Amino acid sequence: MLSAAARALKRRNGRPALPALLFFTDPTRTPDPLASAQKLPPDAAIVYRHFGAAGRLAMAKRLLRACRRRRLKLLIGADWGLAARIGADGVHLPERRRSQAFQLRKAHRNWLITVAAHRRLYATPGADAVVLAPIYPSASPSAQNTLGARRANAMARRSSTPVYALGGVNAGNAARLSSFASLAAIEALA
Repeated sequence: MLSAAARALKRRNGRPALPALLFFTDPTRTPDPLASAQKLPPDAAIVYRHFGAAGRLAMAKRLLRACRRRRLKLLIGADWGLAARIGADGVHLPERRRSQAFQLRKAHRNWLITVAAHRRLYATPGADAVVLAPIYPSASPSAQNTLGARRANAMARRSSTPVYALGGVNAGNAARLSSFASLAAIEALA
């Protein structure tokens, strides 16, 4: 099971304050994030990526209530205004906005801040963790030119910031990701 592999990685390489598992929502591939939230183990986090959806405020509030009941964390993707408005646990920044992590950290000291990294890692002051993708082939439109386990492990080992693995990660291939702080997924957890 993916959550067991994530917990094992967190025990070995992670940091106590970081969730053992990150679940990324996607309007197409995870159309019911509330149902997915019910399946997640405690010590997981949901990254709600709303992509400008009309009902994002209402959905974010419902997700936050579900997270509180289930002892999950809720991060809002690329929308720190929405995160602050509902009292979320933090934000997930796209790679192109990674430089904003430092200012967000100054303004929100208790937030969990993660940053996306596609195919290379950057020093990102203010970030608690980086989510590196794509590791393996997946249904994501951004999953071309995957890194593979060997290259991704080498990158994670050299990083001074904890790194989550995302992209085609599932219970069958997670054991090959030995250098990561933990795992992230979309469809494998939906």
